[in-house]
Amino acid sequence: MTRVVRKRAGWLLPCAVVGAMLASPPQRSWGADDPREWLQKMNQALATRNYDGTFFHLSEGRVETMRIVHRVRAGRVIERLQSLDGSGREFVRNNGELTCYLPDQHTVLVEPRPDRGPFLGSLPQFGAGVNEFYRIESLPATRVLGRAARVIAVNPKDQFRFGYRLWLDESTAMPLKTQLCDSRGQVIEQIFFARLDMPENIPDSELAPAVRTDGMRWVRQGASHDTASPTLSAFRASELPPGFRLTVAGAQTIGGASVPASHLVYSDGLATVSVFVEAPQSAATGADAASNAPIEPPMQGLARVGSGFAFSTVVQGHQVTAVGEVPAQTVEFIAHSVKSSGVAELPRR
Repeated sequence: MTRVVRKRAGWLLPCAVVGAMLASPPQRSWGADDPREWLQKMNQALATRNYDGTFFHLSEGRVETMRIVHRVRAGRVIERLQSLDGSGREFVRNNGELTCYLPDQHTVLVEPRPDRGPFLGSLPQFGAGVNEFYRIESLPATRVLGRAARVIAVNPKDQFRFGYRLWLDESTAMPLKTQLCDSRGQVIEQIFFARLDMPENIPDSELAPAVRTDGMRWVRQGASHDTASPTLSAFRASELPPGFRLTVAGAQTIGGASVPASHLVYSDGLATVSVFVEAPQSAATGADAASNAPIEPPMQGLARVGSGFAFSTVVQGHQVTAVGEVPAQTVEFIAHSVKSSGVAELPRR
């Protein structure tokens, strides 16, 4: 069952990324030497600079070599993330559309990505109240790739969230190395660059995918909607871990489903958890149900998904899946608390 949850969560993750980026809170200004100011500089550099780099991604005892190419030209953003070994996957974002080339699944997934956040932009962005749940501090400076680097630690104050350590280039604020850590400071995931260039121009050829798509299955993920059906829109988490609140409430068509799933995003200002509430399969399959198509049993259980977790359960006949780069107990807590209130709560702005 864990394998089924992990496979299903793999389809939900692109949707979760979109929701998390939309949930990013507005940033504040601090003093020039404050570590929060350096994190703002990092996010600005990731979004506005041209860069081409090769980095190592370490997670769950595995090492994968990746290449990232990011170009900004006349306000238009194109970027490409490529696995140089392992799965051979590539991701290309051209302004509002994300194309995922998944040769290990013989699939190309195309989905809208209306946000403008870069692939490496899922690093800390801080909203009001974050200091209540995280300790943010500067550590002694060091050198990475021969460059002077600022080191910043973001440590969680409880067991419901992960922390970060970041090494930022002193001259450009680009992240040269990052670590995702648990509440005890143990490293869960690590990214560090072996090469990082910031050229003035990047040719189109460097942004074109190298994956051969002959014989691959193309899947176009449905666009996001403002609202789900009235029944699904009424589902909310009745209890939340300290600091988390509803920031996004919308709907997402998943795979070939005919009924959009409710998509909720809960955030503490840094960590985000996406929750998907799907209609019972008999309702979602429509005509297929009448044709005696087999109905898959509902998913239930916990699965590791990248550096985070996904947890699925059934609530009032509806499939509920919570997924996020947070500890297992956080996705379980939120998923178990989801229920239909009868009244849809809108995110507080």
